[in-house]
Amino acid sequence: MASLASLSIYTVPRRAGRADSVQTPRRRRMAVVRAKVREIFMPALSSTMTEGRIVSWTTAEGDRVSKGDPVVVVESDKADMDVETFHDGIIAAVLVPAGGTAPVGAPIALLAESEEDVALAQARAQSLSKAQGEETPPPHAAATAPPTIAPAPAPVTAPTNGIATPHAKKLAKQHGVDISNVVGTGPNGRITAADVEAAAGIQPKPKAAPPPPPAAPPAPPAGTPSVGAVRQPAVLPPVPGATVVPFTSMQSAVSRNMVESLSVPTFRVGYAIKTDKLDALYEKVKLKGVTKTLLLVKAAGMALAQHPVVNASCRDGKSFSYNNSINVAVAVAIEGGLLTPVLEDVDKLDIYLLAQKWRALLKKTRMKQLQPNEYNSGTFSLSNLGMFGVDRFDAILPPGQGAIMAVGASRPTVIADKDGFFSIKNEMLVNVTADHRIIYGADLAAFLQTFAKIVEDPESLTL
Repeated sequence: MASLASLSIYTVPRRAGRADSVQTPRRRRMAVVRAKVREIFMPALSSTMTEGRIVSWTTAEGDRVSKGDPVVVVESDKADMDVETFHDGIIAAVLVPAGGTAPVGAPIALLAESEEDVALAQARAQSLSKAQGEETPPPHAAATAPPTIAPAPAPVTAPTNGIATPHAKKLAKQHGVDISNVVGTGPNGRITAADVEAAAGIQPKPKAAPPPPPAAPPAPPAGTPSVGAVRQPAVLPPVPGATVVPFTSMQSAVSRNMVESLSVPTFRVGYAIKTDKLDALYEKVKLKGVTKTLLLVKAAGMALAQHPVVNASCRDGKSFSYNNSINVAVAVAIEGGLLTPVLEDVDKLDIYLLAQKWRALLKKTRMKQLQPNEYNSGTFSLSNLGMFGVDRFDAILPPGQGAIMAVGASRPTVIADKDGFFSIKNEMLVNVTADHRIIYGADLAAFLQTFAKIVEDPESLTL
């Protein structure tokens, strides 16, 4: 509270013929600029989202909305989510219709403050649409027409409504420039630092000439592969008669994540686990909504608590983090893609509470209504294809996690005990893919031994 104490009242010394007076410091009156037209932007609904698709508009042009009202449903790479408005106003113009896509941060609609401002917003929408049309020439024209230098546009003389970058506002304050009279030349008429400097009469600094490009090395003979060249994926022509279907937002995200995972050095360790007692426990608890996958998730959480390095993650390639929570992401196949809803704190919850949480998550997953914290907070992943009769498979490590477990089906197997006697036991194969930068073979082997002991003697799962 030191800043409040500095505003104490002080007295002026008495002068002849003047009474004691009390004087307070003058308060600077801050000018409040209220925007008449605001942009509704495409939000970033996940850390991997680069663009979104408009599923539907819950409002129409001309509708009046209040702060917090949902105005549009956006399909991200993970879910369909309602997007709320942060201000009161009128939906004056929809820039991206239902079914259209826009990059994160791009305006998708304009919100007018009052009915008098609707015409201003609609005129602005037309200018934005015209600018986008000029910036994106058709592909065939770009391929055939020679490059031409467009004449410099004539400067706009009308002042802007005061939308400026933070740096421009700071410069205007320093140089005493009235920012309401500055003509913006930035995107959508925004006032940039260069605009303020021009209004203040400051000459722009000359840009240093770029260094000449290095001479190109001689081309190798035909048929000789270049050393150190990065292999680019070949773009193959479509098969005659085939139908080309573009990726959805979810499929594009899966594709990016899978390509990114290839940059992580991984290794795989397999383990055979007897499941007779686990199968018997499952028969007892399945009527209460507990699935075999949930039993495996609980067992993995208990094993991760004893081997925290397998629950760690490396995100920058220079360090790794021990995660305080054990959050298991479970792969779920849905129509058109794959989602990984996350069960949080699995080591601290009993199987019945996990089953309750899983039912709610699964319902939201099927409807593509997961919130970001419900699919991006995983510290370990589990994928179970045993229900489809798959006996073994390898899973690809998700970015930002240390390990993923792939579970196969439990099958009757002839097993010899330590005395040489044969018997038939149910056995499943488990493969774990791990980040070798932070998890070593001995770490993963110890984790799988602990996991196997819990599964083969599963009474602790019900505690």
